[in-house]
Amino acid sequence: MGVDATEIRRTTSKLRDGTRVRYHYAWRGGPLFWKSTSDIKENSPAYFAALAACAQPVRSGEYSAADLVDDYLDSAEFKAKRERTRADYRKWALRLADEFKDDPAEIFEDPESRAEVAEWRSQWAHSPKQYDYAATVATAILNWAVDDVGKLKIHHCHRMKKLYRSDRSEIIWTPEQIDQLCRVAPEWVARIAIAASETGLRVGDLITLGRQHITGNTIQIRTAKRGRVASIPVTPAMRAMVEATPAGRLLVLTNARGAALTPHRASEGLRQWKEKAGLPEHLRLQDMRGTAATRLLRADASLNQIATAMGWSLRYSQNVIEAYAAIVPAEADDVLVLLERAWQTAGKRGVE
Repeated sequence: MGVDATEIRRTTSKLRDGTRVRYHYAWRGGPLFWKSTSDIKENSPAYFAALAACAQPVRSGEYSAADLVDDYLDSAEFKAKRERTRADYRKWALRLADEFKDDPAEIFEDPESRAEVAEWRSQWAHSPKQYDYAATVATAILNWAVDDVGKLKIHHCHRMKKLYRSDRSEIIWTPEQIDQLCRVAPEWVARIAIAASETGLRVGDLITLGRQHITGNTIQIRTAKRGRVASIPVTPAMRAMVEATPAGRLLVLTNARGAALTPHRASEGLRQWKEKAGLPEHLRLQDMRGTAATRLLRADASLNQIATAMGWSLRYSQNVIEAYAAIVPAEADDVLVLLERAWQTAGKRGVE
């Protein structure tokens, strides 16, 4: 049985010589029945005869794109991801399944499917992070389908262009800004600021930091993002805060009632009191990692130790510390001397 003209899928491609060619498919993922370079005129009797000759899509029981997504969500690869990652992936995977629910899984073997996926994610073009994440999840599912289980022979969604670029290396909290926040904020928020600016830990790790992670002059904690053990020197300010923690409390950071924090509550609490302290709107909790990098350098941590603790490259660590020195001129000379010494040591060890 033929198909209705309303199901026609129209795409355009640009050839190497600059020529634009229009392609018409009987339905999304269906067979190509006309292109603008053919001898058949669009909307002519021959055009509709070619369309009518095409068979209907997705027969009952055919393995669909939605089935493919369901199988991925049941896969060992998906279940091996961290809980937060699974939640994010599931949301985008279900969006992908909903978009292509009426199509056979084999649609992704067609080169034109790249344009289909690109069109689907374009609805989030206003948000570069979401736009990129949509492509990340779609590619992960298709890689799994091809490489791990052989449900597809090939797909064409590799290396989809990304929009989001984040470089906050020059956004640093100064000591004066942190002091200003701590003078205004309640103790539980001030402790978040101190811990963040002294250790450089991400908020997800800060809220789990406990006495058991501190041995002598070192904090050792397995980070949630990479699953690696970070070894961070205990600065004098950090030690004073830990010693001031009530004896019966295991967590270093809690809310006002002494209960465990969530990442959102920690970040939101600091944001609210930052505004009340009259500090710049662009400052975020995560930006205290640059302050921490400088303080760790002052605490005789090597550039390699700082990079490892922060999850940064050596070059990025250097950039952040140089940015701090530029913003805090009073400390610039000492910081840059320490940085130069640390960089020379890293270079002698063959670290790039």
